[in-house]
Amino acid sequence: MYTRLKKNSDFQKLFARGKKIFSPALIVLYMPAKETRLGLCVSKKHGKSVKRNRIKRLLRESFRKVSDQIKGNYAFVVIPKQAEEYTFAAFERSFLTVLKKEGLLR
Repeated sequence: MYTRLKKNSDFQKLFARGKKIFSPALIVLYMPAKETRLGLCVSKKHGKSVKRNRIKRLLRESFRKVSDQIKGNYAFVVIPKQAEEYTFAAFERSFLTVLKKEGLLR
């Protein structure tokens, strides 16, 4: 299970000191933490609030499915890249490739 990043100071720490990884659909920043945490940054470039909230729901659910496989505790900030269509499968695939590339999966 994971908790959510909410404080601006937590986001700023990750943007300043976190390691960046790029995938076709996502930009992921991460750093070691006491517990697994997730923060989302979906800008207004992605559309109106209904679309942004749908993207956030898809990201949270795809991270939830993958989070059991993460070894250790990390804080993540996820930034989706602009696309024509946002799908659960694409986000889940991106999380898996990013985490495999960095050796964070069990």
